[in-house]
Amino acid sequence: AIGSSLGLWHFLNSQDKTVNVIVPNAFPDFLRWMPGSKDVLLYDHYKEFADKLISEAEIICCLDFNALSRIDAMADAVKAAKGEKILIDHHLYPEEFCDITISHPNISSTSELVFRLICRMGYFNEITKAGAECIYTGILHDTNVFKNSNTTQRTMQVAGAMMAKGINFSRIIDESFYRKTYVQNQIMGRAVLESVLFLEGKCIFSVVRKQDMDFYGVEASDLDGIVDQLRITEGVEVAIFLYETENHVYKVSMRSNNFVDVSRVAAYFGGGGHIRAAGCTMSGSVHDVINNLSALIEKQIKENEA
Repeated sequence: AIGSSLGLWHFLNSQDKTVNVIVPNAFPDFLRWMPGSKDVLLYDHYKEFADKLISEAEIICCLDFNALSRIDAMADAVKAAKGEKILIDHHLYPEEFCDITISHPNISSTSELVFRLICRMGYFNEITKAGAECIYTGILHDTNVFKNSNTTQRTMQVAGAMMAKGINFSRIIDESFYRKTYVQNQIMGRAVLESVLFLEGKCIFSVVRKQDMDFYGVEASDLDGIVDQLRITEGVEVAIFLYETENHVYKVSMRSNNFVDVSRVAAYFGGGGHIRAAGCTMSGSVHDVINNLSALIEKQIKENEA
C-alpha cells in the first residue's frame, strides 16, 4: 500500500499536481526510509486536517484495498467525499464504492498496476528513481521477494525497468525485507520453536500472545516474516500464524504453497487477501480458532487428493 501510494505520489508531483497521501494508521518503521514517507499523513493522528483534505479533493485514488472497511476510521470520510473516486487494486472481489474501478487480481501487486498505468499513459520517462524505489518495494513485498505464485514474467520485466532507473535493489531487499532487530529475531525464534504441526504434517501453526509481545517489547509490525518462515517447513501446505490483539481476539495470517486457496478460508471469517496469502480476525481460544480454520483447510486438501 505504501509502495503504490508513494509511487503514484512521486509521479503526480512530477506532473505539477497537488497530492496528499493519507493512510488509516501507522505503517512499519522498516519502511520509513522510503522517499516521501515523511510526507505521509496518518489519519488517526490528524483526523480533522485529513478529513478536510479528503472532503476538498477533486480526485481520490484508493490504492491497495478493495472495501471501505479496510481503511478503518477513514472510511466515513472517503465515502462522504464529493470528489471522483478511483480504485486501483489487485485484491479479489472489489466492492463498488468508487466511480472508476481498476481492479486486476491477476497482477502481482497494486504497485505493479500503478507502474503499468503510468506507462499506458506514456509517462515511463517521468518515473523518477525515488518513485521507482517505492514501486519496486511494493512489488517486492507483495510477491515475497518474487517467490509467490503471483510473480509473472511481466512482473520481473517491471522490476527490471525499476532497476534500470538506478535503484539500489539489493539494499532495498535487505533493509525492508530481511533485516531484523534483535528482538524481532527473538520473537520469531520463539514462534518457530513453539509451532505445532497438524493435519498429518500438512499444516503448521504458531501463536504469539499479547503478554509475549509485551515481554519482548514488540509491536505487530515486528512479527512480519514469521508466517513465511513457517510456510517453508518441509511437507507443509498451509502455515497459520496468530497474534493476540486483545483477550481472546487474534489476527490470523495464512500462507499456502501449492493448491489451498487461503483467501476462501479468510473470506469465510470476514477477512480476505490472495489465493496464497490471506488473513482475518477471529475470536475465541487458540484451540477454537485453529479448529475452525482447519475444518475448511482440510476440506480443500481432501478435494485436491480426490
